Amino acid sequence: MKYVCPCGYEYDPEIGDPDNGIAPGTAWEDLPEDFVCPVCGLDKDAFEEA
Repeated sequence: MKYVCPCGYEYDPEIGDPDNGIAPGTAWEDLPEDFVCPVCGLDKDAFEEA
């Protein structure tokens, strides 16, 4: 499952976000609670499952 921010940024757990220090295979639930969208800065609560 992927997670999409309203700004269009998509978090795919299989890919992670290596540019921002999130290793491939990092589950959404395992992201830090203070994770924010690297594009617009919204927090995890703003993301929707896709």
